[in-house]
Amino acid sequence: MDERAALNTRPSLYEQALRLDRADRNGPPPRTTSAIRSGDRGKRPRRTWQETRNAAREALEAVLAEPDPARAAEEVDRRLPELQVRVGHLTAATRDMTLPDESRARVLGRHLTRSGTTAYAVGAGIALLTRLGEAEDVPYLMALGLLPDFTDVAIGALDAIDARAASLLWLDRRARTEQLGPLVNALTSGDDAAVRAHLLDLPVRSRTVGSTTARRIAQSIRLPDLVRHEAADPGIIAQCARLLARMASRRHYEPEILNYPEAVDAYEAVVAKASRLAPSPSHHATLLSLALDLHSGPAVALDWSSRQREALLDACGTLLAAPGWAAALAALEPAEPLQSHRLHWLRRNARRPFASVPGPCRLRIEVVEPDPADPDVVETRFLVDGRPLVPWAFRRGPGHSPEYLLDNGSLRATANAREVQLAEAYCTEGCCGALHVTIRREGDEVVWGGWRGASGGVVVPEYRFDAALYDAEITRAENDHSWSWPARDTARLIAAGLRERPDLLTGWDAAKGWIGTDFNAPHITVLSFILWPGLAAGRKDRDGPWLQFVWRLPDDGTPPAERAAAALRRLAADDPKTYADVIGGSREYAEELGYSWPEGGRRRG
Repeated sequence: MDERAALNTRPSLYEQALRLDRADRNGPPPRTTSAIRSGDRGKRPRRTWQETRNAAREALEAVLAEPDPARAAEEVDRRLPELQVRVGHLTAATRDMTLPDESRARVLGRHLTRSGTTAYAVGAGIALLTRLGEAEDVPYLMALGLLPDFTDVAIGALDAIDARAASLLWLDRRARTEQLGPLVNALTSGDDAAVRAHLLDLPVRSRTVGSTTARRIAQSIRLPDLVRHEAADPGIIAQCARLLARMASRRHYEPEILNYPEAVDAYEAVVAKASRLAPSPSHHATLLSLALDLHSGPAVALDWSSRQREALLDACGTLLAAPGWAAALAALEPAEPLQSHRLHWLRRNARRPFASVPGPCRLRIEVVEPDPADPDVVETRFLVDGRPLVPWAFRRGPGHSPEYLLDNGSLRATANAREVQLAEAYCTEGCCGALHVTIRREGDEVVWGGWRGASGGVVVPEYRFDAALYDAEITRAENDHSWSWPARDTARLIAAGLRERPDLLTGWDAAKGWIGTDFNAPHITVLSFILWPGLAAGRKDRDGPWLQFVWRLPDDGTPPAERAAAALRRLAADDPKTYADVIGGSREYAEELGYSWPEGGRRRG
């Protein structure tokens, strides 16, 4: 009987994490820790997130008043289960707590993470170490991060202490895909030779390596040091340059380049070693992508010293203009459409980031198409006083397309104020928001104010621009199509024609939809429209069935103006429903009218 208490002692969660570590370090994470957290879960009281965070903070402040760590731990296990808070609430609560004695709070955090037997105790310990942790806490946080309930908060705590350790844990728990698995195994085992070998084999594309994954890999491999190594393989330099380009992408919401502390050092290292790369379309595209980001992308917002960024741009421009690189580009004439499009993208943009000179207006607008080999949206970039606006104010998506903002005159300023959506989250505004500004003209000034939707607590100030200079910049941007290509020009001209003559579609009971180019086949112009019965007669049936169509026009080499004019003539003469394809709407309605329903088509009631 005297030994029963010892036999029934519950092991700490840290000890259980170590057993997981020893049992299967490279395997997938366990699916649940419900057995570990037995009794911790329950019906949560109805409170707002803010109210729950405040309740957690009050409880932790009371716990911290207890000088003995063991008794404080008991208080945690008594108070927090009553509140039914989540681990994230605890981390948020400690962020703005007043800590009269940080040393004692750190001791308690360590006691809870190392000895805690409940999720509340360990969660409170990790929350304290997120703010107060030091190097000696890294091994404990790494181990606890193996438990799914603590993975994200452990990574957050490690980010503040040891970014490389945080990235190793993130990759270990979040990136064990078929393509990334070998590299992750090599990183977690500390096999440097294997890391280099698997890094060379890694396909650095958006579907394999998102912006966050690219940053975590860069931190794990110590990218600047790896590139600067005397024996650095040109293949390693190229892969590191691709990782840097991926981090600046807006495809996965936030440009991770802004979360990468070594970003400036990484740009310096890559550009300094870029001359070791052989002239090729792939290397040229990667370096040009870096230059476009250094010129007008999120990278502009990094903490550069005086003229440092401009010097890197000059170095990139000098290298890409060198005879060997220029000759290699001029000699290429691929026949395959996507390769041809990429080649023409290289030629169109070859000097754009190096020759563009900011005008006198505080506002500068740039339109950028990313490398077509890894398709992404064409974005409109805004720089105010030389600083990129959207990556700072709204981290959930890129600036809208030029068709949305420039082609229809949305940015023109009039005496009547109007709200304009500058950027939208990739998932849609209804999910993660959008950035709006109200543009108005006041005498000899144009004002951007009334901001809505800024993310991360950012407060965007009111901007005032000289009206004459603003008008000149908007006119320049609206008429500068040097970024564009024939299929996109054709789409723009068709859209302009339909703005002048909407009856070309409404006469066929069709409402104009999206007009642009195919995302994965940019040499194809796409016109979408919706069949609304009664539209031509002015009796649009909003509640009735409808169909969505697309008309695809491959580039046949005809000048865009001629192709657009021919398309508009055909719309005037022939019902577009007879030559466009159904892609969505009501399947029953499509079959009733005799249209083929596409495989995987989008059905609506």
